[in-house]
This record gives sequence, C-alpha cells and structure tokens, in this order.
Amino acid sequence: MDGPPEPIPRVPRAQVRSRLLAAAARVFAEHGYAESRLEDVARAAGFTKGAVYSNFGGKQDLFAAVLSDRSEHEFTTAAALERSAAAEEALVGIARRVTEDTQRGRLGLEFAAHATRHGPTAVAVTRMRRSQRETLTELVTELTERHGVRLTAPAETVALALHCLTIGLSMEHLADPETVDARAVEDTLITTLAGFAARAEHEETP
Repeated sequence: MDGPPEPIPRVPRAQVRSRLLAAAARVFAEHGYAESRLEDVARAAGFTKGAVYSNFGGKQDLFAAVLSDRSEHEFTTAAALERSAAAEEALVGIARRVTEDTQRGRLGLEFAAHATRHGPTAVAVTRMRRSQRETLTELVTELTERHGVRLTAPAETVALALHCLTIGLSMEHLADPETVDARAVEDTLITTLAGFAARAEHEETP
C-alpha cells in the first residue's frame, strides 16, 4: 500500500515575487497598462491570482513595483560598470541598455501616461525619478572625480540632463530604431558629457 503523497515544495516568497515581477513586465509591455489583467500576470508567472494579491496591493502597486525593480537593476548595473570601466565604455553600456531594453521603454511610456490621470501613480513616478536622479548624480560625481574632470555645472545638473536625455533617446529609439541606434545614442551621450567638461585653458591662471 502506497504511503501518503509527498507534499508539494512551497515556492519561497522572494522567488514568487521575482517571477510575478518578470511576468508583469512582459504583460504590461505587450498589452499596456489599461488592457493588462492580473489573471494574465499570474498565469504567465505560473501562479494563481491570489499569489498576486498576497504580494501586491493591486495592479497599480504591481506596476509601480515593476518599474522600481527594473530601475534599481539598471542603476546597480550602471554603478558596477562605472567602477570597473573607462568613461567611454560606461557610455557604451548605457547606450546598449537604451536600445536593447525596449521593454523598459514601453513600460516607461505606460507609467508616465498613467501618472497624468492617477494621483498615486504620479507620486510613485516622482519618488522613482528622484531616486534615479540621485543615483545618477552619485555616478557622475564618482566618474568625474576618478578621472580628474572638472564640470562646468553641478553634478546634479549634469545628472538631470543625462537622465532626461536617456529617457528621450529611449522614446526616439522606439519610434525610429533604425536611425536612433546604439551608436547614435552613444555619440549623443558622449557629446553631451563633453559639453559639461571644463576646457584645460579655462583652468589656467593668466
């Protein structure tokens, strides 16, 4: 006589959350925020709808978590790149992320559009964007100090310019990927950074 069935291993909560975030990113990017359903996210992740609600308050909370998660991953990657590579190589890495991670660009469009109609979303966007700019400011400061570059504007200003530029380039790549390719993005970022670098002769004392 067979014994009782073996219990089904419980999926760790962190793994459940990770799988739900990955599935939600795919669903939101493919269908847009309005047309996406939590049932679709749960099914794509291999769980029931209850798993979504046990980890997130609802679709808005899940969407905000997706953008926050991907933003954190992006800047963690950028920070590691800045610490280990030359400035030019770091910019190449940023350009590749802009052109290769089109899913993030589509999600960004959905999130920004929803923020104009939904107060809590606007709050989430503001919090996320401030965090991104603060992280980028730290990266700009670290990069310029390591290479002995003097900027013509505060690091916060340079970070804001690069942040807005990266978002714009991501949108342009979605609209015209053939022209706004990785090389075009890279050249634009390098030119912009060069414009903030003080020339040596300006530092010389008459």
